[in-house]
Amino acid sequence: MLLKQKQTALLLVSLTLLASGCGFKRKKYDNPITKDTQQPDKVLFDRSVNDIEHGRYEVARLTLNTLINTYDTSEFLAKAKLAIADSWYREGGPHGMAQAEAEYKDFILFYPAMEEAAESQEKICMIHYRQMDKADRDPNNALRAEQECRTLITQFPNSKFAPLAEQRLREIQEVLAEAEFRAGLFYVTKKANAAAANRLGGVVDQYPLYSKADESLWEEAGAYGRMGPRFRQKEGDALAKLVKDYPLSPRADAAKRRLQSLEMPVPEADPAAKARMTYERENRTKAGVRDRVTGLLKSGPDVQRAAKSGSPTMENPKPSIPASVPTVAASTGFSGEVTVAPVTDPTALDTKPDARLNPPGAAKEATPKGSTAAPAASTAPAAESTPAAAPAATQTPDPKADSKKNDKKKKKKNDDKSKSTTPSPDKQL
Repeated sequence: MLLKQKQTALLLVSLTLLASGCGFKRKKYDNPITKDTQQPDKVLFDRSVNDIEHGRYEVARLTLNTLINTYDTSEFLAKAKLAIADSWYREGGPHGMAQAEAEYKDFILFYPAMEEAAESQEKICMIHYRQMDKADRDPNNALRAEQECRTLITQFPNSKFAPLAEQRLREIQEVLAEAEFRAGLFYVTKKANAAAANRLGGVVDQYPLYSKADESLWEEAGAYGRMGPRFRQKEGDALAKLVKDYPLSPRADAAKRRLQSLEMPVPEADPAAKARMTYERENRTKAGVRDRVTGLLKSGPDVQRAAKSGSPTMENPKPSIPASVPTVAASTGFSGEVTVAPVTDPTALDTKPDARLNPPGAAKEATPKGSTAAPAASTAPAAESTPAAAPAATQTPDPKADSKKNDKKKKKKNDDKSKSTTPSPDKQL
């Protein structure tokens, strides 16, 4: 009896477990983004990524283009376009870099809100950064890299790539400033002091974080000093800027003595500038023996002396005129801005007079014969600027009136002729 009860209880438990297993069995969720999915677009994307990692870039691009053209609603569409750009970037070379830049720009255009857009812009900046030449060579890639890094900072300021782009921008501007500084020293050796002062002063105005900005100001002051006493104030301004903005410079003490000899006030050092120069001295990268040896063989510039702090310049350089060039007096003519606007009155050409028919300085309006002509309204400013009064103008003869007079004369002549040929009544009798 006890054995039967145990068997019955065991059977009930088995049936209960079987029922519960059949009723509450859970199936695994099919996540289409997992790696083990067999969706065709995911299979194509994984295959192309594997080809890129193994250097089969052409095969990878063919696979990715197949994915884009076949599955236009795939969730891997954006990643496929980015992978095509990455394949060109990894392939390298001038052609590959040019194609990579175009693909990255297309990705930013179509997907500007994605996180990968900032990464794409950073890759574009690095494309030109890695192709930069030394300061005494073609600056085209350096200028392009500066522009692309500025775009990254302005369009994606909260991106994790923004701080790196700022440092890259400081290094790029170090190279551009070095090129301008060398050009200024060339003018110094040629004793073209006006051109030298203009170039050296422009370096500091455009790139204040340049590692040799203090030396540039010192050479600028020397160029103005050699130009004569007329440029004494210019020399003093350059020396004062050196003392104030670069107080830890080796030229600071000499600049103070020169200001005292010129009987000009010596400014106080800027605390912020002093703190920045102290930080730069403590964190400047020192070139080792290996760097000095391989630096002659490298095609790229040396950016180890570039600043590590401070905001880089975000504006394009403005052209400056040497101080020896006389300034042009302000003209009294048009000084506004020419703007372009959509046409709001399409009948203006038919209803309004054409301004080209009465240009400034045209002939004055006609007046009656013997009277003095008054100046036209459009030429009033020109008449005021001339020292002498305009001569009196005579009335222009009317060709219609002359033709009428000629007709009257001809008619009178014909009448007289007809009278002379007709016989009188006395002669007829």
